[in-house]
Amino acid sequence: MTKRIFQSICFVALAVFLASILLIAGVFYEYFSNIQQAQLKMQVRLAAQGIAHEGLEYFQGLKGEGLEGCRITWIAEDGTVLYDSQSDTADMENHLEREEIKEALATGYGESRRYSVTLMERSLYSAQLLPDDTILRLSISQNSIFMLIFGMTQPIYVIFAVAVILSVILSVRIAKKIVSPLNELDLDRPLSNQGYDELLPLLRRMDSQQEQLRQKETELRWKQKELDTIIGSMKEGMILLNQKGKILSINSTAKRILGTKKDCVRADLLSVNENPRLEEILPAVLKGGEGEEMFAVEEENYRIFASPIISGDMAIGTALFFFNMTGKEKTERLRREFTANVSHELKTPLHSISGYAELMKSGWVKEEDILPFANKIYVEAQRMICLVEDIISLSHLDEGAGDTEREYVDFYGLAGKAAEDLMPQAKAAHVAVEVSGVPVFFYGNGQLLYSIVYNLCDNAIKYNREGGRVDVRVDAEGGEVILSVRDTGIGIAKEHQERIFERFYRVDKSRSKAVGGTGLGLSIVKHAAKICGAQIEVESAEGEGTAVTVRFYKDTALQQTGTG
Repeated sequence: MTKRIFQSICFVALAVFLASILLIAGVFYEYFSNIQQAQLKMQVRLAAQGIAHEGLEYFQGLKGEGLEGCRITWIAEDGTVLYDSQSDTADMENHLEREEIKEALATGYGESRRYSVTLMERSLYSAQLLPDDTILRLSISQNSIFMLIFGMTQPIYVIFAVAVILSVILSVRIAKKIVSPLNELDLDRPLSNQGYDELLPLLRRMDSQQEQLRQKETELRWKQKELDTIIGSMKEGMILLNQKGKILSINSTAKRILGTKKDCVRADLLSVNENPRLEEILPAVLKGGEGEEMFAVEEENYRIFASPIISGDMAIGTALFFFNMTGKEKTERLRREFTANVSHELKTPLHSISGYAELMKSGWVKEEDILPFANKIYVEAQRMICLVEDIISLSHLDEGAGDTEREYVDFYGLAGKAAEDLMPQAKAAHVAVEVSGVPVFFYGNGQLLYSIVYNLCDNAIKYNREGGRVDVRVDAEGGEVILSVRDTGIGIAKEHQERIFERFYRVDKSRSKAVGGTGLGLSIVKHAAKICGAQIEVESAEGEGTAVTVRFYKDTALQQTGTG
């Protein structure tokens, strides 16, 4: 912009300079021509007085240096030249048609100006009518304005050079001064600028647009923040790719799956992870297709769903979603195992009941054996009932037990009741059960809390030694309520401790059959503790007994009173 202003000012300055020279030269040329014409008029009238008194003898005294540049011509009434100071009259043409002669004959005085053929000179003529009707004409020659300017070439060059220098200097300064307020504009605060009034509409428009941009930017930031929050909190991995397979967006889950922690936006997906499954699915989806592949990472299995991102009628990118199938596969495996175990557990007592019933129906059972057979049928039926009840409880707990009623529960008293209910089994197994601790009140579901204590104590009695003991203790420490069930039984090997809460899992299957367990007790404990927000800890060593601790946090415990 500065350059254009500079060029414009220089051009205008030089144009004005040249126009001024031409205008001034023209004005002065005409001014001095008028002066010369007036002087010539005065001279022709003086000469006319002399000729009127002296006649032709007057011209004899005019020859000499005084007539340099001036030409005197005396013309008769018919246009014939009687005398000329520069030419022979015999060779001169008739002057009757000359403009100044015709005007002098008509008005008594006439004048005219004529350029030479080459336009290099201009002649000024003044003609005066004499009393004898002859005409006296004086003329002088002067250079034309073009010759005058040409003659002043050298001074004009000097003036032009000075004008150019001054124009350049002034143009630079003026251009900088004009542009300076524009260069110093505070575009972040357009209305705070003190400059040209002509810029005010533009600055107002800029301020309005900036306000709109700030609002749009704020909206975009919020939307981007919301999007980042949503994407970042997704458990599934998500990657957005452009048409060339470059990463546009990737969440933390996808980074973990691909095994990268660096910022890999704009990187090629295959350079981040070279898994052959990605190499198989990527070319197809980049062409606008859809795909689905399994993707293994260490011990976890993921299913990749690829879908094109469509804008208008063309695919502008690809979205990849990674779904962790490990949990689902594990759940499916557990479901199959559960179905198989339930079928197996039900099939055994059903076969026993069916066999005993068939023998009794056939009449092959002696009268004295009917009672033992009926007792066996009853035992197997009770075993089936316990199994079905445990399965129903587990199903209810799987659903979250959201409909359970809550009340103030004396946890210490509840533990005592569970131990009391199990006393017949304890006596039969020759195991001593003792409850100790402090009374603690809960606002919770008594049935769930009871099932936790009952099943832990039941397990501790079944898998104990003859003459062993079970210690049940309820404590409150630092805002936590702690239930501890410790036995002196057979213990659990370390490799089995992580699986004892699985459904139908038995450490010693032969012993489990002997004591009549369903294999669902600890699963019920696990689900009930989860609903109550409790954590379970297991300490055990094979042959040294087991201690199971359940910690209920302070938001579950209502109050603590008394000691025991």
